[in-house]
Amino acid sequence: MTLNCRLRIAPLVRLEKLAKVYRSGETELVIFRDLMLDVIPGEQVAVIGESGAGKSTLLHLISGLDKPSGGSIYYREQDITGLPERDLALFRNREIGYVWQQHHLLPEFTAEENVSMPLLIRGEARGQARETAKVCLEEVGLGARADHRVGELSGGEQQRIAIARALAAEPSLLLADEPTGNLDERTGQLIFDLLDGLRRRRGLTSILVTHNMQFARRCDRVLRLEDGSLHAA
Repeated sequence: MTLNCRLRIAPLVRLEKLAKVYRSGETELVIFRDLMLDVIPGEQVAVIGESGAGKSTLLHLISGLDKPSGGSIYYREQDITGLPERDLALFRNREIGYVWQQHHLLPEFTAEENVSMPLLIRGEARGQARETAKVCLEEVGLGARADHRVGELSGGEQQRIAIARALAAEPSLLLADEPTGNLDERTGQLIFDLLDGLRRRRGLTSILVTHNMQFARRCDRVLRLEDGSLHAA
């Protein structure tokens, strides 16, 4: 995609002079300052960098899970940094799908119940939420495992449930933080292929944090987070 074409498309996500600084007494730990980024609709961006560079922190800020120390985060044309917590939670529920390295599934619930959770939180009827969950589980190849509890499933299957849960609310932005980091090479490849295929079919915009350069190079852009700034890799 050429620069001129990119400039004509309004970004889905725009970061302007974003800063995150942790303070303890007179000591400052600067994660980043004056960070800039535009992500256009439908784009898949990989973020790489050393451990501790702030990659996960960046995703937390974009999703509204954390507050920046300065700057703005625009989603479409709205600066989400000024939203009240209630509105921010609603924004996350409706617009953001998040896949973590640790799947954070609830072990006492079934696969179907875990996937339907975001829909129940937003107030959907239980029957409709269950139907949507079943469709999403079918989409990730686990339709036959809907009634199984998390502990009865393999690591790869658990991550598939986490992906189904992230997509159940039909978000427009998919954030993935080392989604294959806890998996063996073959299972990790299958999970990345699944994520990439789902993103394409659903027309999602995606920001992916990964240490796997093979996966990163399959994205539209690869950015390195280093010394508090993003650079083309």
